[in-house]
Amino acid sequence: MPTIGKSQMELTAIANDALRNQPGCETAQVVAVSARPHANAGRNWEIPNVILGDSLISDVDRAVITVHHQLGRRFHLVGGG
Repeated sequence: MPTIGKSQMELTAIANDALRNQPGCETAQVVAVSARPHANAGRNWEIPNVILGDSLISDVDRAVITVHHQLGRRFHLVGGG
């Protein structure tokens, strides 16, 4: 299934919304997504930094993995970030 191309700003907003909808992550914030070096296919982006807010790091760790996995199947980063 082909993925939908999104800019860094668009993909960051989508990831941020998805992260905040995860249990225990209401105050967490994705700072930005970035391009994965040498990624020519599949998930070509990653979530390198998250501001925790009042969220627990264990909740955020689990949620980032879930969000990246789910969104990586649907979207790819265009323009390299």
